[in-house]
Amino acid sequence: MKLLILWGSNIIFFNQKNTYLGSIRIYMRTCIKSAFLFISMITSFCYAQLNITVSNIQAENIMLGNYNPSVYMPTVVIDQPDLISAGIFNNVSPDSLKANIIKLSTFHNRNSASDTLSPTIGIGAARKWVFSKFQQYSNANENRLLPFYLQFDRVICTRNKHKDICAVLPGSDTSDKSIIIIEGHIDSRCEDECDTLCNAQGIEDNASGTALVMELARVMSQYSYKHTIVFLVTIAEEQGLFGAEAFADYTYAKGITVKAVQNNDVVGGILCGETSSPPSCPGLGNVDSVDVRIFSYGNFNSKHKGYARFSKLEYKEQLLPFVDTPMNIMIMTPEDRTGRSGDHVPFRIKQYASIRYTSANEHGNANVTDTAYHDHQHTTNDTLGVDTDADQIIDSFFVDFRYLARNAYINGNAAAMCAIGPKQPDFLLSAVGADRIRIEVTVQTQYNMYRVGVRSNTNDWDTVCTMTNTLIDTFDVSSINDVVYVSIMSVDGDSVESIPSKEYTVNISSVEEAKALANEKVQLHQNRPNPFDESTYIQFYADGIVPYNTAELVITSINGVQLKVIPVVMNPGMNEVMYTHGYGATGILYYSLYIDGRLIDTKAMVFAN
Repeated sequence: MKLLILWGSNIIFFNQKNTYLGSIRIYMRTCIKSAFLFISMITSFCYAQLNITVSNIQAENIMLGNYNPSVYMPTVVIDQPDLISAGIFNNVSPDSLKANIIKLSTFHNRNSASDTLSPTIGIGAARKWVFSKFQQYSNANENRLLPFYLQFDRVICTRNKHKDICAVLPGSDTSDKSIIIIEGHIDSRCEDECDTLCNAQGIEDNASGTALVMELARVMSQYSYKHTIVFLVTIAEEQGLFGAEAFADYTYAKGITVKAVQNNDVVGGILCGETSSPPSCPGLGNVDSVDVRIFSYGNFNSKHKGYARFSKLEYKEQLLPFVDTPMNIMIMTPEDRTGRSGDHVPFRIKQYASIRYTSANEHGNANVTDTAYHDHQHTTNDTLGVDTDADQIIDSFFVDFRYLARNAYINGNAAAMCAIGPKQPDFLLSAVGADRIRIEVTVQTQYNMYRVGVRSNTNDWDTVCTMTNTLIDTFDVSSINDVVYVSIMSVDGDSVESIPSKEYTVNISSVEEAKALANEKVQLHQNRPNPFDESTYIQFYADGIVPYNTAELVITSINGVQLKVIPVVMNPGMNEVMYTHGYGATGILYYSLYIDGRLIDTKAMVFAN
C-alpha cells in the first residue's frame, strides 16, 4: 500500500504503482472497534517489516518455480493419492508429536525477543533446533527438503531482527508454480507479551501447532506432489502476526503464487477452561477430542470458505472410511474467535486462500488483564501438564497427542490433495424451472468428471453431486432453500478434486416469485448460516448501481427493541455483512434493510448456541 486519500466520506487506496485498489466509505456511527482495527491496519503499513531476505537462494528459486524438478525427484516416486493419504494417516505419530512438544518445553521462554545466543534456552535455541530437525528430515529423504530462514527487520519488544524457520519441498511440475503453505507459530508468551524471563513453555499455544508442522514435514517429504509445499514455523505471532506478515509480504513482493495456506494454532488441547474465546467450549472441565474448528474469512464466494469445505470433503472421502476415531470438522462463520486473530490473516489480506485449524476446546480467552483470570493461555500455566504422583515426571498432559495426530493427518491430507489435484474450473449457473439448476462447465473443460457442491443456510455443502462425461448437466435441488449457492470442482483420472471454483447463486423460487424478485432492484436474502451460534452473515443483492445516500441494516428483538444499526455499502452484486450477537444466547431476531429511510425488507434469523 502506498497512498490513502480521504475524499468526502471515502478513503481511497492506491498501490506502489499508483494503481487504484478500491475505497471504503466511512460512517460516523462506525463502531470504535472497527475504527481501532482500521487505525491498526494503517499503522501496520507505516511500520511494516523491512529487509526481508532468505538464507537459501535455492529455496527461493524453488518457490518461484525456477528449477529443474528432476533434480529433486526421489529414487522411488510415490505420487498416487491413495498411497499418499494412507501414508500420512499411518505415519503421523503421536509419540513423535509428543517428543517434539516435550523438547519445545525445554527452551524455557520462546518469546520473540528472548535469548538468541544461548544454545539451550530462548527463541534462538528453539529455532536452531527446528531448523536442525528440518535438515534431519531432509537427510532421511534424499535431501529433497530444503530448510531456510526468512529474516526480517522489525522492532518487536527489544529486538529488531527476527527469523521464521522454513522448509520447502519442491513440486514435480513447474507448469503451475503455485505453492501450498502449512504453518504454525513457535513463539510463546506469559502475561506480559514482552517478558523474556518468565517460564513461557507455550504448550497449547502454540507448541502444538509447531509440532504439527514439523511432523508433517517429516512424513510428507516421503512423497511427491505436483505443487511445491512450504512448511513454515513463524515467530512474533503473539506481538501482532509479524512473522506471518513478513512471509506474506515476501511472497507477494517476489511474485510467488500461493495456492492455499493452512494455519495451525492451538490444535492439541481438549480441555475447556473457565473462559474461552467464543464461539467455543461450554466451561471448565469439558473434554472434546473429536471436534476441530476451521476458521476462515467471508461467506458468499469466499475462496477461504471454499478451501475449508475442500479440506473437509477430502477428509471425508480420503480418510474417514479408515480412521479409528472419526473427527467432526466444523466450518466456523467468523475468520477467528471473538477478539482474537491468527497467522492466516496476513495471507488472506494478500488474497491467498487461508484457513485456521483450532481445537474445539481452548483453555482460556487470553484476557490476562482480568485479575480473576487463571486459565492457561498467555500465562506461565500453559505448560506440559502435571506430575500426579510426585515422582518429578509429568504424567498428565494438557495436550492430547492422539487428538493432535488426528488434526495433523486432516491437515496433511488436505494439503496433499491440493498439491496433486487438477486445475480449478469455472461454470455458468442457471435455474431450470422451480426446483432444478443447470451447470455448464466453461473453464478447464478437459476433465471427464466434475463435483458440484450446493449449499443453502450453512457454511458447508448440503449436497455434493457428480457430473460424468458431460459439460452440461441439471440437478434437482427441490429439498434445498429457494436461494442456493453453487461451486464446482474438477476431478482428475485419480479421482482427486480441485479446489472449488468461484461460487454463484441462483434463485429457484416459483416462476411467479422469480419474476417478482427480478423486478426488485435490491433483494434482502436469508442470513447464513441460520440457525447460528455467535455470528452470521446477512446478505443483500443489488442489481447494478443503486443511487442512495444512506443504507442500513437494523437488528431488532422479537419484541421490537432495536439492538443494533449497521451502516452498509450498496455495491453492485451480492453484499454481505457479518453480525455478531455474542456467544451463549438463544432466540429469534429480525433484521431489516433500509435505504434512505425506506424499508426494503425484513427477515427473521434464529440465534441458537
